[in-house]
This record gives sequence, structure tokens and C-alpha cells, in this order.
Amino acid sequence: MKKGKSLHALIILMFTQFISGGVTNTKGIVLDQVENDLGLDMSQFGLVVLIFQLGFTLASVIIGYYTDKKGLRTMTIIGSIIMGLGFLGTGLAPNIMFFLGFYMIVGFGLGALGVASNAIVPAAYPEKQNQMFNLAMGVYGLGMVIFPQVLNFLFQFASWRYFYIGIAVSLVAVIIYITSVAFPSGKAEKVDLKAFIPMLKDAQFVFLMIFLVFQVSAEVSFTNFFPVYLKSLDLGGMASAEKEDLVAAILSIFSVFFMVGRLAAAYITKWVNERVILISFSAGALLMVGISFLVAESFPYLFAGAGLFFSALFPTATAFGTQMSKTSGSALGLIYIAAGIGGGIAGYIVGLASEIFGMAGGFSIVLVFLALMLLMTFFMNSSKSRQQQA
Repeated sequence: MKKGKSLHALIILMFTQFISGGVTNTKGIVLDQVENDLGLDMSQFGLVVLIFQLGFTLASVIIGYYTDKKGLRTMTIIGSIIMGLGFLGTGLAPNIMFFLGFYMIVGFGLGALGVASNAIVPAAYPEKQNQMFNLAMGVYGLGMVIFPQVLNFLFQFASWRYFYIGIAVSLVAVIIYITSVAFPSGKAEKVDLKAFIPMLKDAQFVFLMIFLVFQVSAEVSFTNFFPVYLKSLDLGGMASAEKEDLVAAILSIFSVFFMVGRLAAAYITKWVNERVILISFSAGALLMVGISFLVAESFPYLFAGAGLFFSALFPTATAFGTQMSKTSGSALGLIYIAAGIGGGIAGYIVGLASEIFGMAGGFSIVLVFLALMLLMTFFMNSSKSRQQQA
């Protein structure tokens, strides 16, 4: 492939990963502002997370199919248009119903761009896939680090609406760029529905899916509800503006740990078995979040350390699943479905529990998800997979 095409593909990949990381890590911060602006209660807060995850999951399956049929450039443009419309509508939403509807479109658009950007790597860099995926993870993490600080600065003089409208405007520039430059042709991994049957009959793959439901439940609950939980604490009489600064700082540090952990995990897997990584990092996440709860009012920064342990779980579990299966595209389809279910139900459960039992009671459900996730890792062993034995 010509260098020009590869360069353009790399620019698009890095931009989409940067935006995806930033938006994913700031949903909780934005929703905290929306709560005040549109009268969002905690059960509706959870419904927003459910709606977003539902859109993301649908896109992961549907867009993968159409990327294979229509090509990479077309689906990258369509994904950008969908996400741009979602952000614009969300930023202009006059009430909760409009906000929910457009937020689902945002989730769908992010999922669509995620699938398309993943297909860019093998198309543009067939000989450097591992290197490029690791670089993409690093840029995703960079977005996670920078966006909370940008939002915290923006909220000093402007509404959350300008944040989403600004992203929509930037996506117009991306669409113009994609349509005007040379672009690689590429396809996403096919999802074969018939291949789901042997995987769902394999106990090891079922254990993996249950693990992912709880893992994504824990991660989504943490990143989305942590800002509201922390602001509900007394923290020595700290003012609301100071708490917002603290939330942004902790989420940024969390993201630094997350980024470093993901990059390190890519190398750890060369020497350490995936099962060992999943058990050790799951136990670390449970211990870190559990201890952080105990010292939340005196040393809330400890929560940031959870980023290191969350970081390796999803990519390692994904590798665990795709290596077991003979059809990696279909395996990824089931993995994204499990992740979507976990993220969706977690948001609704934690939101509802927060409305009934208060923020501390609702947010503590993260510990339940982490404990169940750790329990699942003891049952996971790829050498016992039926697909490996077949």
C-alpha cells in the first residue's frame, strides 16, 4: 500500500481513538452537569448509560456486517455522520426524552467508528498490526487523560452543550478529510451467526461471556457514576467547584494508569498466560476499589489506581475468546454483545440503586460486579475449550 493511504488511514484511526477514549471517560462528568440542567434523576442517569451501551452494541454487530459489504471508506463516513448527528442532537436536546434518543445515536456512532477503525489497521498496516493496535490503545488512553481536564476548564465559563456541539463540528472536518484523500480498502471480520452455536455450547466461552458481562458492568459503573459519587461525599467541607477539579484530576490519573496498563499488558502476554493475567488483575481491581471505599473521604485519589487493574481485563479477555474460536469475527460479535449487556444493565441497576439507597449505596454495587468477575476467572481455562479439542 502507498505511504499516502497509510498516513491518511493512521490519522483517521488516531483521531477516532482519541475521541472515543475522551467521550467514554467523560460520560459521568457530563451527565452530572445534565442532571442539574435537564432535571435528570439517578434512575434516568442509569437509563442514559443503558441507552448508550445499547446503541454501541448494535453498531458493533451491524456495522461490522456492512463494512464487509460496502467498504471501509463508506462505513467510516457513515459512522462519522451518525456520531456527528448524535452529538449535535444531544448538545441541543431541550429535554430528557430528546437527550436519551440522541445519546443512543452517539453510542451507535461510537460503536460504528470503533468497528471501522479496527478494520483500518489490517488494511493499512498488514505487517505491523500489533504495533498499530498498541499505538491506537495509547492514543485512546491519551483521550481519556486529556478530556476530563478540557471539560473541567470548559465548565468554568460554558455549558456541557458546547462540548458535544464542538465534537459534532470536528466530525464535519473528518468527513471532508475522508472524502478528499486516498483511503485504503478494507473489510471487517465477518460475523457468522451459525458460528455462534458451537461457541455457546462451549462452557469456556460461556464463562468468558459471563466474565465480560461483570467486567464491563464494573468498568462502566465506575467511570460513569464515580463523579456523582465523589461529589456526594463531604470531603472535609470541600466546595462543589473544588470537587469538580478533584473528579477531573482523579479520572485523568485513572486514565494514565489505564493507558500504561494496556500498553504493558501487550508485552506481558508474551510471558504470562491470559488466565493468570485475568485472575491477578481482577483480584487487584477488587482490592483497589474496596480499599478506596474505606478511605474515600480521607484519600479519594486512591480510586485512580483502579485504572491499572481495569486496563488489561477487556483486551486480555478478548484475546482469550478469539484464540479459542476458529472464527474470530463471530467470537468478537459475541464478545461485544456480552460487553453491551454488561454495560447496559449495570448502568440501569446502579442508577436505580443510587436513587433508592443513595450514591454510596448505588456505587458500592461496583464491588459486587468485581467480586463476581473474579469468581468467573477461576472457571476459565482455554485448554478445556471444546473448540480447542475439536
